Amino acid sequence: MSALLQADEASALLEATINGELPDASGRFGPFGGRYVPETLVPAFERLEQGVQEHLHDAAFQEEFQRELREWVGRPTALTFAPRLSESWGAKVWLKREDLAHTGAHKINNAIGQAILAKRLGAQRVIAETGAGQHGVASAAACARVGLPCSVYMGAVDMERQAPNVDRMRRLGAEVVAVETGDQTLRAAIDEALRTWVTDPEGIYYLLGSAVGAHPYPYLVRELQSVIGKEARQQMIEQSGGLPDVAFACVGGGSNAIGLFHPLLADDIELIGVEAGGTGDGLGQNAATLATGTPGVLQGSYTIILQDDDGQVQETHSISAGLDYSGVGPEHALLQATGRVKYISAGDDEALEALEELCAAEGILTALETSHAFAAARNYAKENPGAKILIGNSGRGDKDMPTLTKYPARTRSHAGA
Repeated sequence: MSALLQADEASALLEATINGELPDASGRFGPFGGRYVPETLVPAFERLEQGVQEHLHDAAFQEEFQRELREWVGRPTALTFAPRLSESWGAKVWLKREDLAHTGAHKINNAIGQAILAKRLGAQRVIAETGAGQHGVASAAACARVGLPCSVYMGAVDMERQAPNVDRMRRLGAEVVAVETGDQTLRAAIDEALRTWVTDPEGIYYLLGSAVGAHPYPYLVRELQSVIGKEARQQMIEQSGGLPDVAFACVGGGSNAIGLFHPLLADDIELIGVEAGGTGDGLGQNAATLATGTPGVLQGSYTIILQDDDGQVQETHSISAGLDYSGVGPEHALLQATGRVKYISAGDDEALEALEELCAAEGILTALETSHAFAAARNYAKENPGAKILIGNSGRGDKDMPTLTKYPARTRSHAGA
């Protein structure tokens, strides 16, 4: 239990988030969340909040959104039993296959939902940020689908290590803007996108890619991504006869994790989020925000962030571009504080090894982000023989080939391979 919350307060807040009562009217998840933005952006956020309230759960919006999920995104995505991995681990392992969604990751669920919203709000163009490139690709595709021009801000470091996705965005009609300030990764890309939004807050819609930032984004993204957990819950019951013992998801900003976890919060299921442990425990060596961070404000939200003793936000490191972020969504901060979700980390080497194991055992090349969840799940299986394990397979690894080619595949024996 976090020192930020008393036991009775934590229990009440957990019940409130399970019941869909959080965030509250001020955009708070208990002590976390809120809206800390420049005065020039306040009207834009207020219009967005009003638009979310008006449209998100409106029957016409939901009809269009659900139709696009079925006919264009390809939902429901499969729930795949992993027999050889299960045999190797001594557990029963299922994968929620967001890598099979259109554009190759869970990001498309949020992107098409927000693109539909942008169109309804009368936006003239859309801007987005991206780290691993999957949200940028999803945003480019979604904007093409609804007929809106799109510009994607991406850190120069991430552009180099995610070159295939840069080309995909451009082919889908998006302008890709290289960000060469700050750490040149996801945090810098978000900063630059916010600066651009200030220049035309009425004509621009900012399509934020994760459950982070100022209210109402953490709520909006959670609602759009919760389709993952809703499907997975039903599929587990149908295919295995019951719910899993534990569910794992990787956590950067936290959109795929909150999408999987939120519909499972009321169930007797252990939930474990896995952050990027990088190369060590020191500041700048990892992106394990919830494991080593402290409360503070980052990009519009009060949450847990990686900062030094003077409150300066620190640069991060991860082999996976999508986890390379100095903060985390405020609802994840609350779920850790209440004790409902456990957050741990896996290092670069563990993630690479887990990726190779999955490839050899099941013929699935997962994303480097997701491989952190596999590494943690494997360790869990060793301590809990026979456990029913659900892993959110948030995306496919094609995008990571420029990085993976720097680490030659090692010959291993995996599950009889």
